[in-house]
Amino acid sequence: MSFPVHRPRRLRSSEALRSLVRETRISAAGLVYPMFVCPGSGVRAEVSSMPGIAQQSADKLVEEVREAADLGIPAVILFGLPEHKDEKGTEGYIASGVVQRAIEAIRKARPEMLVITDVCLCEYTSHGHCGVIEGEKSAAKIANDPTIELLAKMALSHAQAGAHIVAPSDMMDGRVAAIRKRLDANSFEDVAILSYAAKYCSGFYGPFREAAQSAPQFGDRRSYQMDPANSREALKEVTQDLEEGADIIMVKPALPYLDLIHRVREAFDVPVAAYNVSGEYAMVKAAAQNGWIDEKRVTLEIFTAIQRAGASIVLTYHAKDLARWLKAC
Repeated sequence: MSFPVHRPRRLRSSEALRSLVRETRISAAGLVYPMFVCPGSGVRAEVSSMPGIAQQSADKLVEEVREAADLGIPAVILFGLPEHKDEKGTEGYIASGVVQRAIEAIRKARPEMLVITDVCLCEYTSHGHCGVIEGEKSAAKIANDPTIELLAKMALSHAQAGAHIVAPSDMMDGRVAAIRKRLDANSFEDVAILSYAAKYCSGFYGPFREAAQSAPQFGDRRSYQMDPANSREALKEVTQDLEEGADIIMVKPALPYLDLIHRVREAFDVPVAAYNVSGEYAMVKAAAQNGWIDEKRVTLEIFTAIQRAGASIVLTYHAKDLARWLKAC
């Protein structure tokens, strides 16, 4: 018996056929929208390097949360800009903190919206690093164990305010275990942990540091974020975080690390998230504003690539635009 030569071009002959045989189908169901909350009321300050993104007081942020919910976006992740900073990031874990108040406001206004919170000290410390600093600037180092104690305290304060998921992004050793232990000890067993398991020391974070006012005041974060040249190390980091109690793991950034997203997806049977970070977003926006690219087409292609690599959850500043375009399809 002979068979005809396979002619895949037939399956690309019309848009209806292309859609029918499409392998990766994207939707808004896996989107997470990052948001920046600041003190005060009636505040909306645009971030110059991230068109469409703003630092907002809780009342204004809730208005945008309502908009996101109406578009079908199921989750937001909150980053806080405190009124005052100190060396230990105190306002990150007090009950009256900006993120804690924003959680309560969102839960009241749109109870169906999943609230994820970033758990890290960099936005709250006067030095801009992700943990407690020991030593003088010229020889300063992050003190791991004192830092994870404060991170666990922060995660608990977010859970007490009503967060559904806490997301440690600091890359300290043992922080997932410490957070899980603290949450469970206070009857928050149902609060999930989304771990920034493979977070690389990347040049794509610049616009975020403007938005979150979190640039290091000295040195950099090479000592605790991953070397972009390493991939096997990422699998070790993911394994460790899962053993410590992480429920969802994340690769950050997304586009330069699609290979890592794929390797993690293949190796672990857990939900995999990817963070389409601020620099990736800013590049698309800048090119589109200059008329160099078709923003909708490029953004949908990027999102498809991230999902095709294996991420079922994507944190992205494009979330509202994506949700609108997908609704219109």
